[in-house]
Amino acid sequence: MKRAFTVATQKLIMRAIRVSQFGGPEVLKVEENVPIPSPKEDQVLIKVIAAGVNPVDTYIRSGTYAAKPDLPYTPGMDSAGVVEEVGPKVTKFKKGSRVFTYRSLTGTYAEYTLASEDHVANLHNDLTFEQGASLGVPYYTAYRAIMFKSGVKAGSTILIHGASGAVGLACIQIGAAHGMKMLGTASTPEGMELVKRNGAFAVFNHQQDGYLQKITEATNGEGPDSIIEMLANVNLQNDINIIKRNGSIVVVGNRGNIEINARGIMAKECVVTGLVLMQASPEELAKMTKGIQDGMATGWIQPHVSHQYSLAEAHQAHKDVIESSGAKGKLVIKL
Repeated sequence: MKRAFTVATQKLIMRAIRVSQFGGPEVLKVEENVPIPSPKEDQVLIKVIAAGVNPVDTYIRSGTYAAKPDLPYTPGMDSAGVVEEVGPKVTKFKKGSRVFTYRSLTGTYAEYTLASEDHVANLHNDLTFEQGASLGVPYYTAYRAIMFKSGVKAGSTILIHGASGAVGLACIQIGAAHGMKMLGTASTPEGMELVKRNGAFAVFNHQQDGYLQKITEATNGEGPDSIIEMLANVNLQNDINIIKRNGSIVVVGNRGNIEINARGIMAKECVVTGLVLMQASPEELAKMTKGIQDGMATGWIQPHVSHQYSLAEAHQAHKDVIESSGAKGKLVIKL
């Protein structure tokens, strides 16, 4: 069967970031003559307009992530753009469709990316491509953490520990939209205001002494029903100290080791669980996609893009996503 569409420009090569060895941000190199991949079977070729930058991209690039790609490779999972070509078994998309990805077969720091049909979703017309590139890892992670892992329901109180970054803001929006009382922490006045604007009932500065006591007071002395933790190597013991009895702690982010006193877990009879988005089942992914599509349609999903970079500035984006304090939303590469 012949291919459903032919690349309109008849281009055979593209610009893309290629990593030939694991290491620091300097290993991100722009190459001008990378072959454009061709979609097969259930695959979709997308002309990328914006690509999302996530902390996990930097872990993979450094070689410290558990799953290492074959070298050389193009980084990135999140993108938004326009469908250029589809494989013969694709039924959900056609040439010209506005879409976003939450996984990629060939990497998204490139002018074109290839993805499985099941890892592509329609991008609502009310969102920009930059916002679309901010949906994948942050919103799917947040949705899975709150709706599948936390064990809470409407009316519950959830603390997002580190709420001003891309995943944190997604958590605030998702929880608030589903009738939960959302609390958040941030480290700057600007970050705190951003969290509040996105639907938090109260926001606390986690750089200030006594903020944990303020969280406890805001929950009538009981503590949150659930805590979504973005930096467990710093905060996990604090989470155990303030979580409500029989509550849950969902670890979404961690950058090192921590020593905790497990007696606190015993005393609270709380659940501490981890989350890795790549381990989501196909059924979970389908439910998350449906929930995010509904959120775009009703308007409560509004990704906040904090900074845009050119493809040549990908190395700086990798530095900033890890090193910049007081994260405020999503970093994207504009193609």
